[in-house]
Amino acid sequence: MQRIYTERLVLREWKETDFKDLYEYAKSDLVGPNAGWKPHQDENESKDTYAIELCSENKVIGGIGLHDRKPDETISHLRQKEIGYVLNPKYWGNGFVPEAVNGVLKFGFEELNLDLIWCGHYDFNHNSKRVNEKCGFKYRFDKKVVLERLDGKEVTSLYYNIYKTDFQAASNM
Repeated sequence: MQRIYTERLVLREWKETDFKDLYEYAKSDLVGPNAGWKPHQDENESKDTYAIELCSENKVIGGIGLHDRKPDETISHLRQKEIGYVLNPKYWGNGFVPEAVNGVLKFGFEELNLDLIWCGHYDFNHNSKRVNEKCGFKYRFDKKVVLERLDGKEVTSLYYNIYKTDFQAASNM
């Protein structure tokens, strides 16, 4: 797995020593339910694709990944993935997630040669909506989903995407 560097962050593989930091936020009622999963009960449940490490503190403050999902089957022929992320609530409001998302978008379009990247959020997750808009994602559609990991709760999932050409155009401004 290739490391991704941004101004303040390193996106990297998880290390055994990260799980204490990960559990610190994964057990929070503010994190898991917004992402569709129950808060973690112990450190063994805590795992993700990239660790978001805050360089100034040498601490993992979140997780981010590109997942093999195609929310719109009518364009399934395009090379695409869906981005997902979580952040320790102690670090909300500092622009870390948009910074990490932009690093992953650049990697996805330039290194993986993706055509588009999706990002979704549940209708009650206003922080993720703001991240999506800040990062240039465009709203496409919504649908009702049942969150099995949250005792069958029904919610509305809103889906956004950004095409490679739109990302490149915004990067050149």
